[in-house]
Amino acid sequence: MPNQLGVAPVTHRGIAAEAAARIKNAILGGDFPPGTSLLEVDLAASMGISRGSVREGLAQLERDGIVVTAWHRPTRVIDVTRHDAVELYALRSALDVLAASSAAAADSHEPIDTALARLEAMSRSGAGFGELLELDLGFHDAIYEVAGNSRLEHAWRAIRSQVHLFQTRRVLNDVDDYRERLIREHREIADLIAAGPSKRLDRCVSEHVSSALAALVKGLDA
Repeated sequence: MPNQLGVAPVTHRGIAAEAAARIKNAILGGDFPPGTSLLEVDLAASMGISRGSVREGLAQLERDGIVVTAWHRPTRVIDVTRHDAVELYALRSALDVLAASSAAAADSHEPIDTALARLEAMSRSGAGFGELLELDLGFHDAIYEVAGNSRLEHAWRAIRSQVHLFQTRRVLNDVDDYRERLIREHREIADLIAAGPSKRLDRCVSEHVSSALAALVKGLDA
């Protein structure tokens, strides 16, 4: 049966985690836009697995915050609304500021430098926005790693998938603006982290998140 949904087949039957990963990739890749209903029977047929495995995978994505299930209604991809964006980015700003401040106090910043180097290299090579967004989030992953606070990193992981989904929409709103800001803003954050904790670092990180929110909301309001 031809695959009509844009979701790659699962290679090992019954693995809910792999199903969740493949559905997530399809959501973040734009195959399932915000608000799209995700029908278990169609997904199961597309990936060649049981509906139970699909159900488990969708439950994982609901915990990640990128799908929602209501009583007697199909699971659907969350909507990207102005209200939700303001809430999410306010939380992200608070977490990012704390993570950057903690990372700045660490003895080594090597993971951050490595992540930035990869981002810069791929940007110069003309990588697509999807690859750049993955590396963008990877840069922030590195900051949380260097921060060395497991509870803080757990809080970031809890919203990371939502941030990825919302950032995808933000990038699609204005790819050129995203590319123009990408290296400059991340380089500034990395340099300030290397210099140690400061109010200037806190302000820079907060402004970085605020600029992303403004670009996203501008597109939503258009």
